[in-house]
Amino acid sequence: MTGGDGAFVPQRRLLTIGLIGLVTAAAFEGMAVPTVLPAMVEDLGGLDLYGWAFSAFWLTNIVGITLAGSDADRRGPGRALVIGVVLFAVGMAVSGVASEMSLVIAGRAIQGFGSGAIGSVVYAAIARAYPASVTPRMIALVSSAWVVPGLVGPALAGWVTDTLDWRWVFLGIVPPVLLMGVAVYPQLARLGAAHRTAVPRRSDSRRAFDAVRLALGSTLLLGALTVGALRVELGGLTVGIDRLPIALVLIVLGGMLAIRALRHLLPAGTLSLRRGRPSVVAVIFVIAFAFFGTEAFVPLTVVDVRGGSVTLGGLALSAAAVTWTIGSWVQARAAAAGVRRTLVSSGAALIGAGIMVTALVLIPEMPVLVAGIGWAVAGLGMGLSYSMLTLIVLETAVPGEEGFSSSALQLMFTLGTAFGAGVGGAFVAMADAGSITLPTAIGLVDAVMVAMAVAAVAVSLRVPAGPSARVAMAGAPAPSAVPVEHR
Repeated sequence: MTGGDGAFVPQRRLLTIGLIGLVTAAAFEGMAVPTVLPAMVEDLGGLDLYGWAFSAFWLTNIVGITLAGSDADRRGPGRALVIGVVLFAVGMAVSGVASEMSLVIAGRAIQGFGSGAIGSVVYAAIARAYPASVTPRMIALVSSAWVVPGLVGPALAGWVTDTLDWRWVFLGIVPPVLLMGVAVYPQLARLGAAHRTAVPRRSDSRRAFDAVRLALGSTLLLGALTVGALRVELGGLTVGIDRLPIALVLIVLGGMLAIRALRHLLPAGTLSLRRGRPSVVAVIFVIAFAFFGTEAFVPLTVVDVRGGSVTLGGLALSAAAVTWTIGSWVQARAAAAGVRRTLVSSGAALIGAGIMVTALVLIPEMPVLVAGIGWAVAGLGMGLSYSMLTLIVLETAVPGEEGFSSSALQLMFTLGTAFGAGVGGAFVAMADAGSITLPTAIGLVDAVMVAMAVAAVAVSLRVPAGPSARVAMAGAPAPSAVPVEHR
């Protein structure tokens, strides 16, 4: 890119470089951890907790996203960045020295809080520090920060695991994250507090309470999947009828807590799929559920089902990272042409198609390379749909509530990822209990995720077809905020 696009003009050059660098450092973690998890399970045990290694991260993300988003609006993004970077690094260190899977999960929970804070800060900064006409380019640039980690991260993580130890994958990411946090802090500190043009619907303390309530409710819902552990034999299938009442209680309590909290943390009408901005936020949940609910188990499929190496298992993730970035740049061009809904629907359809192709690797006669091809297709779909959904939220946000908008989008992204991994983890736990085989469990995961991708296509039809009236009048997209972490 050149300075002419506004992202690298002198007054924003350091901030742009710093934000890209911070996302790049976090991206290495995002590509490395799923790659090495099979090796961690082999070393520490705890296959039944496999899904929680992802879900714990995303559940605490909820609290980090919400608190950091409010704090960035009220005090500026500097303090939230510091807290996020420190917790991210501490969580990585805890997982890196863990002696059992439960400690890995604890470290992932700490890291998730920090990651959520970093996510809110990055996109709130994009919304506030850059002109509306530059926003699509910045979204694409942030996505581009995943190219090198996507190409090198999984292979490097696999090499480190195969030749040294998986622990060094965690511990080796800590210094770069701290370094980039120090580099970008002065630029973010200059932004200061946001100027609010409207009174927030909830005070910061109430939003914090809602975030904790949402995290607790989500944990109970995900816990219900594990509580229904398969124990009773029914027609040749072991089913957890003995624990079904407990699971039902958790579902009811968790659902009540989560839904009440979401009504305050999301734009009005999101849960009822109201046309326009509310449906935009809802689609984020569905595509994240489908994509990351599958991606969490792609390396496990390659390594444990097909007997491939950890490095080979990570190559599929690399393919998706690259195509995600390509899709994001297509979004940047499509935004100028006024295309919105078509890109989102097409992206959701590609996610479903990619999952179906990836599932073919479960057939013993199929080459393992199929997983990489399928996941590249799904990654392209995420680049198209997620990036465009992000832009729509950015251009429809209320000025002064960039942090709130970022939080809403990231919350649904996070919940979708957590529940996708949680549902998939429940099937893998069934395999660990001996009720079904691992290939069958992965096949069930893929089937559920394809169904979610189809649902995403349906909901995407309620997304705005083109730019909002405000954007059309301005002749360019208007600013706001989004979610981070992933591409």
